[in-house]
Amino acid sequence: MTKTLELCDKSDIEEGSILKIDIDDLELAVYHAEGAFYVTNDLCTHGPGSLSEGYLEGHIIECDFHNGQFDIRNGEVVAPPCVIALTTYKIIDHDTKVVIEVS
Repeated sequence: MTKTLELCDKSDIEEGSILKIDIDDLELAVYHAEGAFYVTNDLCTHGPGSLSEGYLEGHIIECDFHNGQFDIRNGEVVAPPCVIALTTYKIIDHDTKVVIEVS
């Protein structure tokens, strides 16, 4: 069964920035990149790095702990040392809020 989670107001996240959200035992990174919003797990799959403290360029997030990179649109690894993709979340269309679907 899926449910939705309201994470924040869209206005809380400036273009090109990241916001960490802790909700329902999830640590999430919410990105505002190139006019759209994306959500992934905040923890890097390679180690203890917090992606919300990383460097966002376009759709690529670079972990500040070891410089691994992921595509925030689909979670795919784009640069080592990471080898495991990030979990991403489906964004539910809403006028003013960032809302995701979770299972």
